[in-house]
Amino acid sequence: MTTTTTQPLLEAEHLTKRYEDGVLALDNVSFTVSPGQIYAMLGGNGAGKSTAINLFLNFIEPTDGEARIDGIASHRDPLAAKARVAYVSEQVRLYPSFTAIQNVDFFARLAGKTSYTREDYRQALLRVGLQPEAHDKRLKGFSKGMQQKTGIAIAILKDAPAILLDEPTSGLDPKAGREFVRLLQDLRDEGKAILMSTHDLFRAKEVADMVGIMNQGRLVMQRTRDELHGEDLEALYVRYMAGYMEG
Repeated sequence: MTTTTTQPLLEAEHLTKRYEDGVLALDNVSFTVSPGQIYAMLGGNGAGKSTAINLFLNFIEPTDGEARIDGIASHRDPLAAKARVAYVSEQVRLYPSFTAIQNVDFFARLAGKTSYTREDYRQALLRVGLQPEAHDKRLKGFSKGMQQKTGIAIAILKDAPAILLDEPTSGLDPKAGREFVRLLQDLRDEGKAILMSTHDLFRAKEVADMVGIMNQGRLVMQRTRDELHGEDLEALYVRYMAGYMEG
C-alpha cells in the first residue's frame, strides 16, 4: 500500500442523486482517493457504483453534495475536471471500423496528446496485453476483452492523474485478469489515483488499498487493506449486505 499525505485527487462529499421519479440512487456518500491509491467499490447491480462514477464524469448532476477531481467540482467546471481524469467503461465504445492503433491515435489526439508516435501506441497496447498481431486489425472482429484492453491503453495514453474504471475485469480471461492487476499496481506506483467499480471480490482484495461496499445507494462499509488483512471478503460482503437489509 502506498502511503501519502497529498491532497486527494478524487473526492465524493455528501454525494446524493435522486431522480425525477423519486428513486434515490445515491444517498449521502463520502470517500476520497489519493495519489498512489486504488479504491475498489463493490456492490450488486443498482447499488450506486456506476451512479457515483457518472457523477464524477458529469454525465449526470448531483442532487446534493459534490464530486471533485483534483479539487474541481465536476458539475461546476466539467471540462476542467474531465481533463484531469481518464475513464474506461464496462462497455467500451470505440470505432469498430478503425484498427486498434487508429483508435488509440484518434482518442489520444482528442485528449490533446499530439506528440505520440506509432511506437508509443504499440507500447501502450503491449502494456495492456493486446497481442502485436491485433494492433493493425479492425475492432469489429475483437472480443470484449480485447476491446477492453484497447480502452485501457487509451486511458493510459491520456496520462491523467486520476483514472475511473467501471467493471474493468469484465470480459477478461484469468490470464488477462492477472495482467490487469499488475498494470493497476504499476499505475498506482506511478502515483495515479484509481477508482474502480467491480463485482470481482477476489481482484478487489488483491489490489485495492481501500474497499467500499455499496448497497441501495449507501456506502455501508469502508475498510483499508490493513483492516481487511486476514478477513474473508466474500463473507464480510454477505454479512454487511444482509445486516444492512435487515436494518
